[in-house]
Amino acid sequence: MEITQQQLQQAIELLQVLISTPSTSREESDAADRLQTFITRGAPFRVDVRRHINNIWCISPNFDANRPTILLDAHIDTVKPVTDWSTPPFTPKIDGDRITGLGSNDDGGSLVALLQVFYTLCQSEQKYNIIFLASAEEEVSGKNGIEAVLPLLPPISCAIVGEPTEMQPAIAEKGLMVLDCVAHGIAGHAARNNGKNAIYEAMQDIEWLRSYRFPESSPLLGDVRMSVTQINAGTQHNVIPDSCSFVVDVRSNECYSNSRLLDIIKEHTLSDVTARSLRLNSSSIPENHPIVKRAVELGLKPFGSPTLSNQALLNIPTLKIGPGDSTRSHTANEYILIREIEQGMNTYLKLLNGLTL
Repeated sequence: MEITQQQLQQAIELLQVLISTPSTSREESDAADRLQTFITRGAPFRVDVRRHINNIWCISPNFDANRPTILLDAHIDTVKPVTDWSTPPFTPKIDGDRITGLGSNDDGGSLVALLQVFYTLCQSEQKYNIIFLASAEEEVSGKNGIEAVLPLLPPISCAIVGEPTEMQPAIAEKGLMVLDCVAHGIAGHAARNNGKNAIYEAMQDIEWLRSYRFPESSPLLGDVRMSVTQINAGTQHNVIPDSCSFVVDVRSNECYSNSRLLDIIKEHTLSDVTARSLRLNSSSIPENHPIVKRAVELGLKPFGSPTLSNQALLNIPTLKIGPGDSTRSHTANEYILIREIEQGMNTYLKLLNGLTL
């Protein structure tokens, strides 16, 4: 079973449509409209295209509730373009094997590849159901993205999360927790050096955050990482500040839940510490899961990913894999290669065709 040249051309056509339709997070409506129309008119069989907010999905026509179900997910949204593009970011440019444009690599390549794979698998006998989902708001982990869709879907057994991984399988992924911290002092006149400087109070906690190492490290994801990324204090030069706020970016491994990390951080710091959310935990799939074993049989090399995706919001076994390279994501002149898309589609088929869960 292989992807045809006609399917590859359809994938490239759709990718050009998506690049030319701005779809930054929470502004994906036009792209969702065009994707819905593209599937309705171009599918090789009758497809029931469903939509919730800006999420689009299709369920295999021969759905059987007695069989397990595999979800194929890729996201429709992009980040905002950076300033130093040398070509218009919303104008797809094909130069030989290269397609340049915002969202081409992250995540258009995975999206168009998985759609064609969905078509192919739906036309063959499989031991599972299959759902294709083009999800919204992934780049901001938004509430109106995949989380809003999951209650509307049949029970999912496992998922492929399409992201640019050079078609290597990420079997674990770091989580994310953002902390808002406030250190307190007492205001005073700087000339008299009275009061209690909140900046100095914050410095003690910041030093602990910089130097502390959590004892449990992951073979796949390494250590938990904490980075202070923003700081703000003071009203004017001659007033000792009574408050200093700072933001901490915490990247968790599968050894700790975000709630456990928050408890440990609070135990060791004097500042008021508040987590914006605890829902983006680290995720992993067992190495003996059938889809991981199939990937290894194909010569693919499982790894742990430092970047966040919809895996964090799926409380089921998930494998993150897709065409393209994550180092190109969120950069000027983002691109993907046509041969990467073709290779990706064929690798997806080898992973999924005949799989038994």
